[in-house]
Amino acid sequence: MPRAYLVAFVGAAMPVVLSWPFPCAVAEEPSPPAAGPMAASGDALWDLARRHAPSIRFSTLFTAEDVRHHLGGPEAVNRAMRWCKDTGVTHVYLESFRGGYTAPKALLLSAKKAFADAGFLVSGCVTTVGIGRKPSDGWLFPCFSEPAGQAKLAEVFGYAAELFDEVMIDDFFATQCECPDCVKGRGDKSWAEYRCDLLMDVSQRFVLEPARKANPKVKLILKYPQWYEQFHKRGYEVVRQTRLYDKIWVGTETREPDSKEWGRKSQYEAYFIMRWLGAIGGPKCGGGWFDPYGTKPATYVEQARQTILGGAGEAVLFCYGSLQNETGPANVKALRQEMPRLFRLAGLVRGLTPRGIAAPKPPNSDAEGDEYVYDYLGLLGLPLVPSDEIRVDVPCAFLPRQVLKDEELPEKLSRMIKARTPLLLTQTLAKLLPDSVKVGGDSIELLEVPKDPWQLMGLPAERLKAIRKLMLGPLGVEFDAPSRVALYLFGDHIAVIENFNDREVEVWVKMAADRAGPQRGPRALLGVPADAAPTTTGGGSTRVTLAPRSLIVLDF
Repeated sequence: MPRAYLVAFVGAAMPVVLSWPFPCAVAEEPSPPAAGPMAASGDALWDLARRHAPSIRFSTLFTAEDVRHHLGGPEAVNRAMRWCKDTGVTHVYLESFRGGYTAPKALLLSAKKAFADAGFLVSGCVTTVGIGRKPSDGWLFPCFSEPAGQAKLAEVFGYAAELFDEVMIDDFFATQCECPDCVKGRGDKSWAEYRCDLLMDVSQRFVLEPARKANPKVKLILKYPQWYEQFHKRGYEVVRQTRLYDKIWVGTETREPDSKEWGRKSQYEAYFIMRWLGAIGGPKCGGGWFDPYGTKPATYVEQARQTILGGAGEAVLFCYGSLQNETGPANVKALRQEMPRLFRLAGLVRGLTPRGIAAPKPPNSDAEGDEYVYDYLGLLGLPLVPSDEIRVDVPCAFLPRQVLKDEELPEKLSRMIKARTPLLLTQTLAKLLPDSVKVGGDSIELLEVPKDPWQLMGLPAERLKAIRKLMLGPLGVEFDAPSRVALYLFGDHIAVIENFNDREVEVWVKMAADRAGPQRGPRALLGVPADAAPTTTGGGSTRVTLAPRSLIVLDF
């Protein structure tokens, strides 16, 4: 089902080139409509979208090629605006450069004025592909060490900033070049250190400085891809770059989970990376970005749900041109039908603090053996709270190999073991711990991560039950469901349960009395795509049957 925008990262690392070029302070939330049948279309959906923008805003991108092919005159612009309104889109990004092509200034300005006059927010975008010489591996990431390429980069961002007060950088602002210039520049550094330092320097001198010189008011957004385990190896330094740029965005394009072509990503990855980068960026983290490639309607819409549950204030539908063909129209139809409920979902969770199992991933940490394991734990009904640091004052924690990046890990882990904090450790981590850390006891579970982490979905029922009992106990929660069913906890008594299976499942959940609200039993606040009626079984517990690819929001 899901594809990707042009390239997919198969497994944890290797990119596969598919085609090029391709077409392509939160305000107060208004009161949501009452529960029940929902339908909105055309201007009604656009009006609904504008009212709910404080919780979640939907936007789309017109690539530089889209600007040329789809915004070439008043009739084309009106057609594009009609599509945006029919889709609940209230913010558009007009791209000025991609793949060596620069969209004409007159065309960009006329489109910008038309959208702005019609009530849309309008921003710019740049994709740093086709700048300077090709890298040594012949792939799409540029070689950023070449002076001519750096000069072109400065020209591209100066041009964009002249036209827009806000410019987003699509997620090809990375490198894996090993040309002679890069080898020389690397010196004694590791490739990761060199590339992170290089992209910081390039960001400052050839992106931010020329952009701000052209337009002192311009705000630059750095969009991070979804392949978070590889960031530092290709130059994305999430701490320093996030500090440097005005805003950051997050790639939440998980696509079809069973597709080898698209990397077989867990849908939960979109939630994890959104929350992880949100922990790093705080208010700078503006939204998520996903696409239709290779998706079916169910997986396309799941990307929107995960983006919202991840705390995004905005979701970019990439991109206008691609959404007009292949799987795009069917995906958009499904999204439009579900959008009123997505607005309500955003209103219910926006601003609430996630509660659950601490899941730290230190920035620039290596994963070897535990790549993307967080994303699969979430599909086992374990509510993770992603963070960038290891804290000892947590009710429970999941610790994979990535935490070795923290030099204080042995001390911190020993303190948690002494305090009998419930811990789930991967075998990969346990084997690498120093002898000074004594791992054992009934407060610790060890998890073997298979080479194909999807095999975790086949974890024996009794093993999964034992892990859930240990890890959910401190949270005052009991949970019983098949794998590929995720549990999210928000605030003191909100639970969201999502079924990622292609079959109906039965779920049982109980929240401790001190966590439950004053009502006698759990109350269903929302079902997506349709309401589901939970059956209260007494003692603060409930049983609910979830349709395939659906979720429910419960208030305990």
